[in-house]
Amino acid sequence: MLAAALFLNPLARLDVRSALDILIIAILIYYFLKLLRGTRAVQMLIAIVLLVFFYRGAQWARLAMVEWLLTTLLPYVAIALIILFQPEIRRALSRFGRNLSLMKFASRNPKASCDDIVMAAEYFSQNRIGALMVVERQAGLRTYIESGIPLDAKLSYDLLLSIFRPGSPLHDGAVIIEGSRVAAAGCFLPLSLNPMISKQLGTRHRAAIGITEDSDAVVVLVSEETGSISVASAGTIDTNLTPEELSDRLNEMVSRRRTTMVLPAALSNVRTSARR
Repeated sequence: MLAAALFLNPLARLDVRSALDILIIAILIYYFLKLLRGTRAVQMLIAIVLLVFFYRGAQWARLAMVEWLLTTLLPYVAIALIILFQPEIRRALSRFGRNLSLMKFASRNPKASCDDIVMAAEYFSQNRIGALMVVERQAGLRTYIESGIPLDAKLSYDLLLSIFRPGSPLHDGAVIIEGSRVAAAGCFLPLSLNPMISKQLGTRHRAAIGITEDSDAVVVLVSEETGSISVASAGTIDTNLTPEELSDRLNEMVSRRRTTMVLPAALSNVRTSARR
């Protein structure tokens, strides 16, 4: 009874403000851990937690020299956290800063734009032509657009075929699509550094995952080696899609309203769609 009273007494003094405070902290911790899942930062975080526990143990055991050393080092941990977790922090701030407005595709006939992309992907797949097509959504991709050749041309099936034609100077880069226009071609994309990615995935797949880790873009890619069609979004990738499956997923992704914050998930499982 005494133990139960000691446990329930603090709960009896819990008011609405305290409950809200605890809830907010719990949510922040949850999303922080979810953000780190599947990244190299997890091991760093574990090491820092162990260091803190070691510090508390040194205090409890009255190990003066160890406590002094850790007391001197711990103030620099905050700076180390910012440096070590810089990619994750940048990604989180980018996602928090996005508004919940309709995507740019929504007001620019997304069906017609998606049809051009799907038809081009089908042609590339049949002819084993590698391609990387990035569809901008809410988050701007100006940094990546500036890394390529500006086009600002109307999106069309013929234009995509011309860009990715073997021998074209723009063939090896990515195309970035803004609404119904091709903003740039030959763009460089960041490669994902997630250690959980399958070793079977090539550079194009890593680039597709990398750009979707840093933004809410949707990426359609075709493998030059196998001709398989894949689509990447929110740090995950679906491979071996049929043109019909690609059309359904692409139309859904670029047409729906974005109402939730999507955080990167572990990439240990690459989803594969069976051919019909």
